[in-house]
Amino acid sequence: MKVIINGQIKVFEENLNLQEIIENLKIEDKVMACAVNMDIVKKENWNSYKPNENDIIELLNFVGGG
Repeated sequence: MKVIINGQIKVFEENLNLQEIIENLKIEDKVMACAVNMDIVKKENWNSYKPNENDIIELLNFVGGG
């Protein structure tokens, strides 16, 4: 499965759900929000949401500042 994550093409051998993708990238402690094709996916749905081939995924974290 090929998807675009934060502007970079990523290829996974199997069709993973969002939680598995985040774990595979080893960034689970950093991701606070996720959007697929500009639609927000709630965190409680990450285990059941499976992106499609060529989906655009944005994984976001929030940073304090001022």
